[in-house]
Amino acid sequence: MNDPMIALVTGGNKGIGREIAAQLAALGHTVVIGARSLERGEATAAELRAAGGDVTAVALDVTDTASVVAAAHSIQTRFGHLDALVNNAGISHQPGADFSGQMPRSADVDHIQFVFETNVFGVITVTSAFLPLLRLSSAPRIVNVSSSAGSLASISDFDNTDPIALGYVPSKTALTAVTMMYARDLVHEHILVNAVCPGFVATDLNNHHGVRTPAEGAASAVRMATIEADGPTGTFTDDHGPVAW
Repeated sequence: MNDPMIALVTGGNKGIGREIAAQLAALGHTVVIGARSLERGEATAAELRAAGGDVTAVALDVTDTASVVAAAHSIQTRFGHLDALVNNAGISHQPGADFSGQMPRSADVDHIQFVFETNVFGVITVTSAFLPLLRLSSAPRIVNVSSSAGSLASISDFDNTDPIALGYVPSKTALTAVTMMYARDLVHEHILVNAVCPGFVATDLNNHHGVRTPAEGAASAVRMATIEADGPTGTFTDDHGPVAW
């Protein structure tokens, strides 16, 4: 896509989200960073503006419907529409907890529900709130940052050494499925909806144990956020192509 667009990146103040925002801005697009803390969002936006980008911030907590609705109203008032929604915000566990509460043998339902509230229900809340603005775009796109960790092909492999996490892993399985439901439902409106896997990126999500940089992890989301209007929909890809579900 060559024409400048208006893009919203949730969880855009740090990690992969920040790099998605930076790369979209570097391509000449107007970027809105959605962050739970407006102060942190504004700080990141200021850094990216100093680098030459057209970047602003909005307070947006994906688990708070009122916050999401207010953010949608703010973007509608300022820009009138939205061309690309990148649902990047995600968590691996409840703050102060560890993965033991996500082990099936000792499952903590509250912990698991907390993860799903952000990784799945938050995406649905945000997408629903911004669909009216996306419908005003000539080439609307939705990109959901999922993970191959939730691939059924991967989690059914008993030689898989990834952590067993009843919250995070199934939340990404669900997110990919949610992506496909939106893609099928919105195909006749020409709204492209795709999921991407950034890979194992060093971020706060994994205490910076990842092997990829945030810039590398952002590439797949940026690619799908900027595809042509007649591009694919209902896909799950990473840097190398389709990801096995």
